[in-house]
Amino acid sequence: MTLGEKIREARRKCGLSQEQLAEKMSVSRSAIAKWETNKGLPDVGNLKVLARLLNVSVDHLLDEAETVDELVIREPYNLSAYGYGCNKVKKDRVVRDKFPDATIYPLLGQQDVASLELQVDNTPDCRSNPLDRVKNTDKAFYLIEKDDQKLLVMVTDVFIEIRPLEQSLERNSFRVGGWNFIKCNYEIGK
Repeated sequence: MTLGEKIREARRKCGLSQEQLAEKMSVSRSAIAKWETNKGLPDVGNLKVLARLLNVSVDHLLDEAETVDELVIREPYNLSAYGYGCNKVKKDRVVRDKFPDATIYPLLGQQDVASLELQVDNTPDCRSNPLDRVKNTDKAFYLIEKDDQKLLVMVTDVFIEIRPLEQSLERNSFRVGGWNFIKCNYEIGK
């Protein structure tokens, strides 16, 4: 796999367009397009920034044998910049702002009992969550559907974390990394 193919694959798994990645890197969209088509190479400084933004190592990008397995992007943000209302409503706005053209479903989430024994205060908060067993109001979970891509998004009071979902979601419930999720039957409005 070439450097350009790895950049393109990692960018897509992170749910970023070329424009969004270019903006985060302070380069032009055409620079990203050149890198992805192997018509240009990022300089060392841009390569480091690119690896950090795509949550991969520089070694991964330069090693032609590796492929991207699972990417998780974590970005800080300012919750108070998202207007008035309770934190859950503000987090809905954060996700809608991040994914304006996607279908967004809130998720109810619960950590497995084995995980709870290790971290007692880590159950997510979701509007009227019947699965809540331990109080934790700083997390909200969302399922993002855009084109053929599905993303699991967690929003805390200080960061947003985006992870691609490789598994097909034939039912309204699924499991990821010690968490069980149930898809709510309504969408976050535009």
